[in-house]
Amino acid sequence: KATSPMNDQPEQACRPFDADRKGLVLGEGAAAFVLETTEAARARDAKVYCEIAGYATRANAFHMTGLKADGREMAEAIKVALDEARLDPRQIDYVNAHGSGTRQNDRHETAAVKRSLGAHAYEVPMSSIKSMIGHSLGAIGSIEVAACALAIERGAVPPTANLHTRDPECDLDYVPITAREHRTDAVLSVG
Repeated sequence: KATSPMNDQPEQACRPFDADRKGLVLGEGAAAFVLETTEAARARDAKVYCEIAGYATRANAFHMTGLKADGREMAEAIKVALDEARLDPRQIDYVNAHGSGTRQNDRHETAAVKRSLGAHAYEVPMSSIKSMIGHSLGAIGSIEVAACALAIERGAVPPTANLHTRDPECDLDYVPITAREHRTDAVLSVG
């Protein structure tokens, strides 16, 4: 079961990477952007929040809802996106996690980030905004791009709310409870 049964306290129900997590919480929301070339933005003197320098997708075709624990497919997508952006994994300043709060996904994602960023995975902050806003399914990608743009603009990374007891298999820096000031130029978003 993917959804959390903790319905009596929805603001505490989504607990990505926490040992006591019980699943995702549905949310609502949307975000919209003007996507244009750098030249077009400069020509109209637009405020530029961020640049999408690379992207990639993968599917593991393993199971309708299941994920392989090794994170290989997600790691491959990360590598392709970094290559397209011409970024070395060590240049990533922040990882915006998918962080849905399901046991399977959080472990899969942790493995993928370690596999793709190597030792740098242990040095870069990684957090999940779904811990605060829930999972809005089809809209979540745009919402997470907005969160990443704001992290860059404000020099702070959002926290992973409700992370009190880290799952031993999820051993990265998930920015528990409180946002953190952190200069951010290059963001990896897997959400």
